[in-house]
Amino acid sequence: MARIAGVDLPPNKQIKIGLTYVYGIGRAKAKKILGRAEVAGSVKVKDLSEDDARKIRQVIQDEVRVEGDLRKEVTQNIKRLIEIGSYRGMRHRRGLPARGQRTHTNARTRKGPRRMAVAGRKKVKK
Repeated sequence: MARIAGVDLPPNKQIKIGLTYVYGIGRAKAKKILGRAEVAGSVKVKDLSEDDARKIRQVIQDEVRVEGDLRKEVTQNIKRLIEIGSYRGMRHRRGLPARGQRTHTNARTRKGPRRMAVAGRKKVKK
């Protein structure tokens, strides 16, 4: 099992798909990484030679920001937006969509489950 950037890649997938399990690497970036490392994308992760895995690790280390560093950078960017009081920062603070989506309906992923109105006690007439 190949371990790249602190992530165990799934052994039965092709390396071009397996690399997407690393935070910060999608299909397009995986293809570029494999091109620079001169490794075929159709090779299964379990069939990857140690030399090929070393080449891929080296390319990722030199050219791509992934996992912890990328997560930290994204978190810092969001904190900066919140601190300067920008519109996007306010949306992040309130837990609402930050990219202009409608919220009258939908947006349940960001807003969370609907809050149901709870019926109160009935008032007693005097």
